[in-house]
Amino acid sequence: MSVSVIIVAAGASRRMNGVNKQFVTLCGMPVIEHSIRAFSKRADVNEIVAVTSAESIDDIKVIAEKYKTIKPITVVPGGATRQESVACGVDALKFESKLVAIHDGARPLIDDKSISRVFEKAYETGAATVGVAVKDTIKKAQDGVITQTPDRSKLYITQTPQVFCLSLYKEAMQKAKLQGKDYTDDCQLIENCAKKVSMVEGDYRNIKITTPEDIEIAKAFLGQKESFMRIGHGYDVHKFAPNRKLILAGVEINSELGLLGHSDADVLAHAIMDSILGAMGQGDIGKHFPDTDEQFKGADSMKLMAHVIKIADKLGYCVQNIDATVVAQAPKLAPYIEQMAQNIANVCMIDRSFVNVKATTEEGLGFTGRKEGISAHCVCIIKQK
Repeated sequence: MSVSVIIVAAGASRRMNGVNKQFVTLCGMPVIEHSIRAFSKRADVNEIVAVTSAESIDDIKVIAEKYKTIKPITVVPGGATRQESVACGVDALKFESKLVAIHDGARPLIDDKSISRVFEKAYETGAATVGVAVKDTIKKAQDGVITQTPDRSKLYITQTPQVFCLSLYKEAMQKAKLQGKDYTDDCQLIENCAKKVSMVEGDYRNIKITTPEDIEIAKAFLGQKESFMRIGHGYDVHKFAPNRKLILAGVEINSELGLLGHSDADVLAHAIMDSILGAMGQGDIGKHFPDTDEQFKGADSMKLMAHVIKIADKLGYCVQNIDATVVAQAPKLAPYIEQMAQNIANVCMIDRSFVNVKATTEEGLGFTGRKEGISAHCVCIIKQK
């Protein structure tokens, strides 16, 4: 199965009292980032296109940057209507995926099980959406008077993602454009082509953030999830060697000597990975990336770290905080600290403020003091999602 995902976040947030709902923080993460994160971790997703307003492009690009090592993400401006915005997203797709999934950026609580159900049904039928049964009795009214009471057993609230065969969706878009029709719901496009859309079970928590009250509801839902913290410690050391690059947290350091190792010998990245694996009780990097395996020879350690983050995600954990110390008599690392911390934050998919990197010497003592190598320590906190 191959899916391209379009996250639509180009609305004006008119009912949010002037606040852009996409950037309201929920559990330390902007609303739209929750949606990006939900799809970026899936192996069946080829790419993500975020469609936003022109004034929000730079801000969403900053968020997307955190996920670039995991999934290709494109950020493009939207149109005057939802239908036009989705069309902008379709035009920006780089993969010829079998399916296209369209999701509201303002639905931050979409869960992985719902995504799997709708992906599978769309792959089977060509068109599917998630939805939930209406709980209340619905009335149709005109001029303040009830005119009809529909049968509640047949009524559903349509949510997103809505998923379609990409070729079918393109055909439906073209037909609506020729007819001069503009729909607020993607299923309507398909229905306009006389095609049936399947509905699978969604989740009542998959609400759309529309008003300030919805933010409080979303916070309440997130608060209901029991979570606990686990702490891990990591330590690594590599000795200096000639004709090697010195890489720390993915940053190339200006140095006459590099570090010796099977991979790129990124001692800081290795300590961080060991701390995360240790917190989860999943051994160490030697277990997951043995130096006897040729596929890891010269490997980019930040990509290996991204793999560790995927392991954490599958086990239901996310990184909350990183505190790392590099011990090196030379070279001076102060000019590189900020970029190191940002790289770590990007791979761990957390805000930069939750990553701390320090550099120190040992006053000429020990192997690091004698400039024989570099060591790194890391303490991390992970939490249950």
